Amino acid sequence: MRKPIIAGNWKMYKTSGEALELVNGLKSELKGESAVDIVVCPPFTAIAKVADALKGSNIGYGAQDMYWEEEGAFTGEVAPKMITDLGCGYCIIGHSERRTYFHETNDTVNKKVKAALKHGLTPIVCVGERLEERDSGKTFDVVKDHVEGGLSGLTKEDALKVVIAYEPVWAIGTGRTATPEQAQEVHKYIRSLLGKMFGEEVSSKVRIQYGGSVKPDNVKAIMAGPDIDGALVGGASLNVKDFAEIVRQSKR
Repeated sequence: MRKPIIAGNWKMYKTSGEALELVNGLKSELKGESAVDIVVCPPFTAIAKVADALKGSNIGYGAQDMYWEEEGAFTGEVAPKMITDLGCGYCIIGHSERRTYFHETNDTVNKKVKAALKHGLTPIVCVGERLEERDSGKTFDVVKDHVEGGLSGLTKEDALKVVIAYEPVWAIGTGRTATPEQAQEVHKYIRSLLGKMFGEEVSSKVRIQYGGSVKPDNVKAIMAGPDIDGALVGGASLNVKDFAEIVRQSKR
């Protein structure tokens, strides 16, 4: 059975002091929870303090983005080894906000995924359609494009180290959520794509999260889908009680 994974994407929220307060609260609330992999992804400026606070805890942490080059004249970018130097185990890659505001493409996502794997990071690779794409019946086309483009050139061994996050863009930060049936339908399709790319044995082991206005009161219904292995949580991850309850509701 695939172990559920709940990851909190803090986006551009929390100063270092605020981040410390949040993770200390989570440590207290989630102490001893082992049935779910728990991950937080603070902004770059807070990772060092979060790392210190989480030492020896059951909560992992990662970055929200990274560049694919080892080093160089890339002002403002952060290299994979800078993230691993802080002890990060995860990195969110290709989030819809990166695609929308910073012109991420399948090509840049693919480069970042390969760089993350090279440095021992677990990439959380985001895929998903916009509202107009869903309304025009293009959901599967968009998701196929993102999955095949983002994971192009990976080996079976690489694929086993990847987490996929299906995030319908129309449900991110809008309060709208895909129904459990809609979420399961796309998750099942993603797993079928992974089967064609890497074989059924690999696809059966890859974890696929749902993201998009996940809250304590809807996560259990969403997680009931047999192909849904967790959640990438936005706004609710900024609240200790809400995020802790989402983790608890996600146990198999």
